[in-house]
Amino acid sequence: MAQSAIIPRQTRKYLPSPRTFVLWMIGLSAVIIVVGYALGHVSRLATVLVFLPAYAAGVGTVRQTAVAAVWVTLLVSGSFVGPRGDETNTVTAFLITGGLGALAVATAAERVRRETELTRVRTAAVALQHQILRPLPLRTDQVLVCGLYAPLEEDKLVGGDIYEAVSSPYGTRLLIGDVQGKGLPAIGAGFAVLGAFREAAQREPTLSAVVDAMESAVVRHNEFATATGEPERFVTALVLSVDSGAAAQAVNCGHGEPYLMMRDRCGPVPLDEAGVPLGLDSLSPVPRTVQWLAFPDDASLVLCTDGITEARNPDGAFYPLGERLDGWRGLRPDRLAETLRADVLRYTEGEQRDDIAVLVVRRLQSITS
Repeated sequence: MAQSAIIPRQTRKYLPSPRTFVLWMIGLSAVIIVVGYALGHVSRLATVLVFLPAYAAGVGTVRQTAVAAVWVTLLVSGSFVGPRGDETNTVTAFLITGGLGALAVATAAERVRRETELTRVRTAAVALQHQILRPLPLRTDQVLVCGLYAPLEEDKLVGGDIYEAVSSPYGTRLLIGDVQGKGLPAIGAGFAVLGAFREAAQREPTLSAVVDAMESAVVRHNEFATATGEPERFVTALVLSVDSGAAAQAVNCGHGEPYLMMRDRCGPVPLDEAGVPLGLDSLSPVPRTVQWLAFPDDASLVLCTDGITEARNPDGAFYPLGERLDGWRGLRPDRLAETLRADVLRYTEGEQRDDIAVLVVRRLQSITS
């Protein structure tokens, strides 16, 4: 079975190759010079080339920017040399163009330094996140959990989507959640929730007690965050418990509803009103409740975060998750998550605005039978 691992989304600049850059630079220069000779204003048109190093500083390497700066300085200065040339104008053109070229090189060096530092920090954050989340698929005594996690790596945004599956004496406990905010503080809150879930899932006989332990972990994390000057955070989560029966237990802490896929139909599971997210229980007048949902042997449960449910196309329309899943009822669980992510990216025309986490849960007996 194909391994559906955590998928980092790469954001790299596609720089022109040295050969392409040189040919493009020479070609542009040749066009300007030829047009200048035809119009009799070579020196005037040649000064347009001073923008070439500035462009190279924004998209190219330091070396490419330096080559462009030297080339333009020589070309612009040379355009003032001739029978009617003025030595003062030539020197002035050389100094101005050379100065602007040097500024472009310095700008390129600073841009490359910042991009390198950003890449290092972002890679470290994503590597840390990869250590938090176990690679998919996950297998327990009751279920096989396929899926994927695709973090958003835009600028300094590293999200806090979390998931886990734990075997316990009381069945399999499943978690999918989304921490409020981005960056390392969000990952820290995710650490707190995952640690509490992994311990409580083994220890607590009821799903309510597992959720209470996670709530306490978020509250303690927020107390520490407040003491260190960080903002408090909440965590939306969906917690499930699956045993050998034909139903599963669920506690919804402000998360999106799961989808049940069967051979003849597919749709959202009709759970009651969701409880408050983890960390906000003190604000709710009613406690969170355990609900039962059908989960027969031949069905799959699809759990996802708002990177899927809140994805929009350029016109602002939400992604039609239920409609898409209904058309994929025949797909194997390990193919479904990849198909879903690819379709979301097509729907949004490649713009991913949040982390994407998808879990496809299938009973083991239905796979081995």
